[in-house]
This record gives sequence, structure tokens and C-alpha cells, in this order.
Amino acid sequence: MTRIAIVFPGQGSQKSGMLAALAGEHGVIRASFLEASEAIGEDLWDISQNNPDGLLDQTRFTQPALLAAGVALWRLWRERGGAKPELLAGHSLGEYTALVASEVLTFDDAAKAVHKRGQFMQQAAPRGAGGIAAIIGLEADALEQACHEATAAGEGAVSPANYNSPGQTVIAGNAAAVTRAMNLCKEAGAKRALPLKMSVPSHCALMEPARKQLEKELSSLTFQPAKIPVVQNVTGETCSDPDQIRQNLVAQLCSPVRWIDCVETIHSAGIDSFLECGPGKVLGGLIKRIVPAATTWNCDDPDSFSQALAEIA
Repeated sequence: MTRIAIVFPGQGSQKSGMLAALAGEHGVIRASFLEASEAIGEDLWDISQNNPDGLLDQTRFTQPALLAAGVALWRLWRERGGAKPELLAGHSLGEYTALVASEVLTFDDAAKAVHKRGQFMQQAAPRGAGGIAAIIGLEADALEQACHEATAAGEGAVSPANYNSPGQTVIAGNAAAVTRAMNLCKEAGAKRALPLKMSVPSHCALMEPARKQLEKELSSLTFQPAKIPVVQNVTGETCSDPDQIRQNLVAQLCSPVRWIDCVETIHSAGIDSFLECGPGKVLGGLIKRIVPAATTWNCDDPDSFSQALAEIA
């Protein structure tokens, strides 16, 4: 039997029309979106399929829509007899989906929490206040030094937000500080420094007001012990204590996503097979850069789902 980990993507993987073909064949897809829609009082299926007024790219809708997509694929995978994973992980927002799959959080609670999380994040950093950029081809030490120097210049703070793969790190912070850090990274030898179009600058100090609100929100929810271990972003390690899982989720909002560490933890457990449950295959690409020998599958359309089901046995 293939030993697998299942991973769930985060914000940026959303796309209009996601999971439409699978929904036509499997009722669990629409049912999962309906469940999340009822939890937050918004029609997430319409938003995910038609993107009215660009709502799908507004983080308060993006987050519950992606949660619904990930949970729907997870449920379909298990419904069709797909292999049970030994470990779970999610990138940023995707960690909430992993926690639903592991039964730490109920789907209803998670949908309400990420909807609120998106609202808190948008309020914490109004459009234009923050910036995000991908730095390609620069070692972490040099990138961190560039962020330190840019912050010391006094135009706001900037810091690493996502350690995505060797040579690809995302930085986030105040817009002017991000621009300065991009220039410093290029001077230090980065191959490219690319501004990213995201509605909010996640995983940086600008999210501190949102972190405080999220802490209060999550304190009212019940966290259960994980049925399947989840590798968490903040530490890059699994955690079994429900209260510590909650604390790590809160800390995640202002701390970098240590995706390289997450994948290496899974690899060190002897698992080199990864199924991505969510729209697209961004995580699969990152995983292959971290563990070149890894085998990855995505499952967001009928063909890829059938292939994964057939090959993971």
C-alpha cells in the first residue's frame, strides 16, 4: 500500500469554475459547498463558479470557498475509497482544511472561522497599505538580511512570509518596505523579485490586529485531538495537543509559512507520495522542488481524480 500525505492549498489557488466538472458527477461536491454556504450565509458555489463582482478574489470569500473546495475533494476521495493518508498539511489557509480532515475542527466551525479570518485580515491592511513579493534565486540568509535592512530604513516593516521552496520565498509588509527589500534582494543576487497581486499581505506584522481578533474567535471553538497528524505551518512539525494547535493557528497569521520544513518533516517520516486536494497543482510543484524524488498527484477534475485513485493503491 502506498504511504501518502494529503496537502491542501491556500489563497491564490482559487479560480472561477473550480470543481465544476466533478460537481456534475458527484453530489458531495455541491453538498460540501452548500454546507459551508449555510455556515456563513453566503452562496459560495455561485461565488466560486461565477465570481460575481470579483468576490472570489476578496479574501473574506476566497478563504471559505477554498476551504469548501478542499473539504469537498477530501470527502470525495474518502467516499470513493481513496487511501487514508498518514499525514496532513495545508499551506496557510489550507491548514484549516487539514484540521477539518483530521477532525480537529468541525467543517461548520472552520467555515465560520476562515470567513471571519478573511474579514479581520482585510480590516487590518486596507488595500494599498501592504505589499507582497516573490523573491526567486536568493538564499534565505541573504533575503532575511535584506528584509532587516529595509525595515531599518524606517518606511515600515517587511519580513519573509512564505518559505515555499529552495530559492523561492515570499516577503510581505508595508508597501514601501517591500519595494525597498525587493531592490536589496536584487542587489544581493536574486534572479527575480516579483510583486504579487494579493488582496492582503499575510504572515507579517501588519496582521497583528487581525491576530488578536482571530485569537478571540478561535478561543470560542472546540479543538479535538487530531485523528490524523497535521504538520503545522508555524513549526513545520506535527502537534497533538488541541490547545497548542489553536495557538499555532493564531501565531500563523503573523508568522511565516515554513512550507519547506513541512514537506521535509513528511519526507523524513518516509513518505514521498503527496496528493493535493484543492484547485490546481501549485503545491505539487513546490513539493517537487523540495523533494525531487517525490511523486505528486492533483485531483481537481475527473481525469486527475481518476488517475490518482487508480495509482494510489
